[in-house]
Amino acid sequence: MKSWRLDELDLKSRLPEILSSNADARAVALDLAAGETLNDHEVHERTWLVVLGGEVEVSAAGESARGGVGMLVELAPRERHEVRAASQARVLLLLTPWPGRGHPGAMTLTQKLYARRRAAKQQKGAAREGV
Repeated sequence: MKSWRLDELDLKSRLPEILSSNADARAVALDLAAGETLNDHEVHERTWLVVLGGEVEVSAAGESARGGVGMLVELAPRERHEVRAASQARVLLLLTPWPGRGHPGAMTLTQKLYARRRAAKQQKGAAREGV
């Protein structure tokens, strides 16, 4: 058995602490300063975000939820979302399965090489178009 005092962790803003990680799931604690945002992004895993302190607003797919301690938000794999701290906040992220399908950690070295090449080509194409 493992246990954590989530309210006593010495976290630094925007520096996540991996509490546990195995083939089933990953648990991550994260502090956000008031007004700080995790800009629009997606992860490969199903995500549950639990507010442990403060208040956050989570936006995804044209919807938003705002709440404090005890709010739970579930996000589907690859669902684009944004998290904004309305006040100093602490959240717990549960990601499953870990790593999710398509996550770089789940790729072979060959798959990673091809993914990097595709990304580099896309970047060059965007630069030529002035994006």
